[in-house]
Amino acid sequence: MRRLRNIKIVATLGPSSTGYDMIRALFRNGADVFRLNMSHGTHEEIATRHANIRKVEEDTGRPIAILADLQGPKLRVGVFKNGSEDLSDGQMFRLDLDKAEGDKTRVCLPHKEIFEALEPGTTVLVNDGKIRLRVTECGSDFADCEVIAGGEISNRKGVNVPDVVLPLAALSEKDKKDLEFVAELGVDWIALSFVQRKEDMLEARELVKGRAAVLAKIEKPAAVKSFEEILEVSDGIMVARGDLGVELPVQNVPPIQKRLIRKCRAVAKPVIVATQMLESMIDSPMPTRAEVSDVANAIYEGADAVMLSAESAAGRFPIEAVQTMHNVAIEVESDPTYRAVIGASRGAEKMTVADGIVSAAREIAETADIKAIACFSQSGTTVGLVARERPSVPIIAMAATIHTARRLCLTWGAHCVKTDEMGRFKEAVVRAVRAATQEGFATKEDDIVVTAGVPFNVPGTTNILRVAPCDERKIYSAEPE
Repeated sequence: MRRLRNIKIVATLGPSSTGYDMIRALFRNGADVFRLNMSHGTHEEIATRHANIRKVEEDTGRPIAILADLQGPKLRVGVFKNGSEDLSDGQMFRLDLDKAEGDKTRVCLPHKEIFEALEPGTTVLVNDGKIRLRVTECGSDFADCEVIAGGEISNRKGVNVPDVVLPLAALSEKDKKDLEFVAELGVDWIALSFVQRKEDMLEARELVKGRAAVLAKIEKPAAVKSFEEILEVSDGIMVARGDLGVELPVQNVPPIQKRLIRKCRAVAKPVIVATQMLESMIDSPMPTRAEVSDVANAIYEGADAVMLSAESAAGRFPIEAVQTMHNVAIEVESDPTYRAVIGASRGAEKMTVADGIVSAAREIAETADIKAIACFSQSGTTVGLVARERPSVPIIAMAATIHTARRLCLTWGAHCVKTDEMGRFKEAVVRAVRAATQEGFATKEDDIVVTAGVPFNVPGTTNILRVAPCDERKIYSAEPE
């Protein structure tokens, strides 16, 4: 089963989408990657969803990627004696470490690390930024604040501190337990929440020990400032616009999204655009026009994937939400303007043999009557380089391990095929043309481009390109071996 689009769709699983039948329906209607949100659900529930995904994979014969999204440190105020209070603009309000129930003048903020980082003038946001406080005086266990934007504050509402890098580890004790659980379970990607610096990613990578690819969620201003360093030590990126839009002025988010997508593409690493893409479809079978434009813009910008959160996890119309994303992608990618935009944004410097090979593969495929580019990849790096070129012909990703095939399900345009390990290039060519014909990309009268590295099964050795006929008789009668 091949997709008639290149961008990938990530669907979050939850109460609305736990069972086998629903997961299979989501996959058949367009979901390429399934997200397990570790903020919700027990380990038993997560394991059930994982098992159901793998059963769908087995029954459909197609690799499916699973992304486990760690919760990250959650900063929340304590509880109020009356359950909630109304704060007025201009009044003073204290945050402190006193565990006593709060009132109109104060509430507990049980995070000593925050007070160590605060200074006069720092902004503190509560309840997704609906309440805005400015610190006037602070110490090791308190912060007196002026209410800049008031409203109702209630039990355990979330807190954001956008102005400073907080001395908090990106991995809480819960995250470490969850990480070990999903890594042993066999997920393909692990997403780290609230990354602030590259050291956060290095800690996660050390704990993962290569059992999954590691993705950084960009949702803090500090992460935007240190993005190049974070990207260097990450396997992929998620532009998590929810908290990013809370901690930064909302008008800053669209240009940041564009910049991050381009930087990810330049280094051939997949990037997901996430949060509130089809939010109204939680309760409605139809999206708003603005939501459709939001999804379309992410596709025009060259993102590898777009993501559904509550729409597929807890919404009333999970299948319709996936279908909507799929239909928008089909329409955008068939627009001549899309090809023009994608082509104009192609500009990575070619510095290696592999860069030159994949660039030549795209140029040959687009100037001759070539039906697909088949690339053999041990680690997935070559497929990422081919995808960076955003060719107008399909990419067939030939992976010798199911783990690589699954991880590549997040990469733009990659149609992943599990193949056996090989020792000769001619054997690889034969496998590639069989995949192209069997998967419906070409007929025996067509040609494809094949890229590979010799010696085989060694990561990072892409050094061969061949235009191959899909008629196997012509391959066996030709040279070289």
